[in-house]
Amino acid sequence: MHSSKLFILFRGLIMAGIFTAVSAWADVVETKNGARIVGQITKIEDGKIHVTTDYAGDLVIKQSEVAGIATDSPVNVRLASGTTLQGTVSSDNTGIRIAGADGELSTQVEKVAASWAPEAEDPQIVAMKAELASRERKWTYEVALDVNGKTGNSEQLGTAVSGRAVLKTPEDTLQFYTAYNRQETDGTKSSDQFKAGVDYANNFSGRKSWYMRDEGGFDRVKDIDLYNVAAAGLGYDFIKEPKRLLTGRAGISFRYEGYKNPATTDIKSAGLDFGLSHEWEFATSKIVNRLSYVPAFDDFGSYTITHESFYELPLADPKWKLRVGLSNDYNSQAGAGVEKLDTSYFTRLVLSWK
Repeated sequence: MHSSKLFILFRGLIMAGIFTAVSAWADVVETKNGARIVGQITKIEDGKIHVTTDYAGDLVIKQSEVAGIATDSPVNVRLASGTTLQGTVSSDNTGIRIAGADGELSTQVEKVAASWAPEAEDPQIVAMKAELASRERKWTYEVALDVNGKTGNSEQLGTAVSGRAVLKTPEDTLQFYTAYNRQETDGTKSSDQFKAGVDYANNFSGRKSWYMRDEGGFDRVKDIDLYNVAAAGLGYDFIKEPKRLLTGRAGISFRYEGYKNPATTDIKSAGLDFGLSHEWEFATSKIVNRLSYVPAFDDFGSYTITHESFYELPLADPKWKLRVGLSNDYNSQAGAGVEKLDTSYFTRLVLSWK
């Protein structure tokens, strides 16, 4: 019986010693209301102390509510003044002390701007590198192709090819694009259209931007030998989120349309330029809507409206995507014998890369 009591006492002493050792080799955060949190301080950043505990998982404590901190091993500490020191941290009634190979420094908890593991990099430098990387000018490219046909009561064959190159940073976006669409129905051309353009936008202040664009081409079915629209103006982001962007534009333009048929009067006029662009990215898909309205100053009844909407889905290889949508091209003063509105429905295979 006596030996059993000795064994229980000895085991209790061992457990107490283990508990004391574990406690001694753990970081401690003491709050102003008297709470004592034992765990591992993973970092101090943005006015918050991050602690990992065995009993409550990961905790985030407001630095302003902390009276003292202590670490069981060296950490990197950067003060608000910019001073950086690696060492163990302890606290007393006057504040905290950082003891390292280069000496000891006394300060207050609220003056600590950040802390991180000895083998890690200063989070401020990491953030700066990420910001610089995001500002690097990088080109992205895409080419798209769709072929459609029909046989039976009528014969139809159509091909559309397009390409786009985009150079984008948080401050500005430069785009070059081109497209060609040719359709034949029962041996007669029902579409023969080419366009190429450039678009530049500069976000000079928050949601505000200025832009310049120029687009030219031909539409032989509409009897247009050559058309060109040059415009410049201001833009505003009504919605500006990481996965969603809605931008409106308003500016002035110069529009030219030269017709093959001499009976149709060519259009050469300054005018207005209005645009609306909406992109919404989901987990694995995207919706895009683009709308442009260009009226002439000489006659506001003379205008063009172009529209495109599509839904994009990725295929097995993320570089390949399937795009389903429609486009509209409306000219209020189309040539003689030509419909004012052209509507196209498409299912398009897209290859994109960087």
